[in-house]
Amino acid sequence: MAVAMQLKTIREKIENGQRLTFEDGMVLEEKADLFFLAKMAHLVRTRKNGTTAYYNVNVHLNPTNVCVYRCSFCAFRANMDDVRAYVMSDDEILARGADADQRGATEMHIVGGLHNKKPFEWYRHILEIVHKAYPKIHLKAYTAVEWDWFQRLTGRPIKDLLQEFRDVGMGSIPGGGAEIFHEEVRSQICEHKADTAKWFECHREAHKLGIRSNATMLYGHIEKPVHRIDHLIRLRELQEETGGFQTFIPLAFHPNNNKLSHLPKASGVMDLRVMAISRLMLDNFPHIKAYWVMLGIKTAQIALWHGADDIDGTVVHEKIYHDAGSDSPQELTVQEIRHLITEAGFNPLERDTLYQEVIREPNQSWKRRMSLPISQ
Repeated sequence: MAVAMQLKTIREKIENGQRLTFEDGMVLEEKADLFFLAKMAHLVRTRKNGTTAYYNVNVHLNPTNVCVYRCSFCAFRANMDDVRAYVMSDDEILARGADADQRGATEMHIVGGLHNKKPFEWYRHILEIVHKAYPKIHLKAYTAVEWDWFQRLTGRPIKDLLQEFRDVGMGSIPGGGAEIFHEEVRSQICEHKADTAKWFECHREAHKLGIRSNATMLYGHIEKPVHRIDHLIRLRELQEETGGFQTFIPLAFHPNNNKLSHLPKASGVMDLRVMAISRLMLDNFPHIKAYWVMLGIKTAQIALWHGADDIDGTVVHEKIYHDAGSDSPQELTVQEIRHLITEAGFNPLERDTLYQEVIREPNQSWKRRMSLPISQ
């Protein structure tokens, strides 16, 4: 009976638009069934975004997999002498830009390893050449871990580095590198790279400059429910302070080809539970993304009924999750994405990185509808 009363109180809070507490989050994690979570998360999702499900046309660029860090969950990184190691040349990078342009992409997502032999200028140069050649493509570039590395290379404030990269073409920053904020977990899975304080500093400084960003959480490894709720509360607090986050993306740990390969892969039920709880706890985040590369296509569809309102995009050339064992396709066509959304019972809407509607012309050229208030 006590559990029923707890859930009734939480339901009333959600229906009245009231904020859930840390304790409420723990009740959801430990006592709520999936049906309850889905119903409540869909209520919030509909309140914020109606029946719209967003997608974009995007391409990934991972310039190198050589990395100084050895995160236990990562299957992408390589040592310089590894047979898998690579560094893309300028020509290869520009070819990726040409491919993005030919596909009508509005976004290039740029993240990769931290190559210990590459200078700070190399990372900036990547943005310079792509932006100069393809100025219409929005460059969403470098996680907080990379910005921390740039600061270590230069000794300069992150604020100055963000401004410099924005001047050469960076449009926004992705949410990677968050993993799990709680030190109890973070010290075990990624002890040497940017810590929680640095991740928050990077995003706070970006938001102060008017640079929008996303946020993530890596779940399904050694973390516990208390760590996930702590993570979500910390994100909610920074969003309350800055308002600069656009989207939250829960990322399931994939156990193949890494030091945590003895752990089981998160189940579909866990994926949906995390999605729904994220929507309920992050009441000040406009969007929750069901990243189909990580979830798989079928679960991503169902996630639209569990709080998600964004299914990501065409995602061409993604390597990080596929190296970790993702069996999802390397890309989806726009037609396939729109079919997945409509089949699930939602209305597909193409967006750009900043959640402005993209209008396609008959000749495949595109323009943004600047006045549409997609991101409430």
